[in-house]
Amino acid sequence: MNKTLDEELSIKIAESIKSKAKKPFNNAYKAALATEGAKYVQGFLVCWGKPHKPIEHSWIEIEDKIIDPTLPYLPKNSQEMWYFAAQSLSMKKLKAVIEESKEDYPEDDPLPIYGDAPYDYYGDVMLGGKEYLEAYKAAEVKCKEIQALKAQNN
Repeated sequence: MNKTLDEELSIKIAESIKSKAKKPFNNAYKAALATEGAKYVQGFLVCWGKPHKPIEHSWIEIEDKIIDPTLPYLPKNSQEMWYFAAQSLSMKKLKAVIEESKEDYPEDDPLPIYGDAPYDYYGDVMLGGKEYLEAYKAAEVKCKEIQALKAQNN
């Protein structure tokens, strides 16, 4: 099932949590805490414009809707944005992982969350396990489609 971006709710929640540019993981965490029934999601975002590569990103989902509290800072047409989920965490799981991370690694930011090792490399960046690899590959395919379409139109 494809989930659709709810622009209006994304902007409303972004304002209510005072979201910040370039902080998608923290924005999604705050939004999840403030939104009943939300799931915290990490994965990749692909946009029509540059960069022509998947962007590691985070958002929340409620039923069949994507709510992106970082949307106001993304200079893109939302019809030209595609989300590829790598993992989804319930609020209970999210809170437990954050709490454990703060205890085990108090000097590190607990977000983003990559799950259990072993991790894989995507280009020159090490990220989560198999789910991340699948989401990254799907996002890469979309990037190549976009580049091919742009090349046809030029």
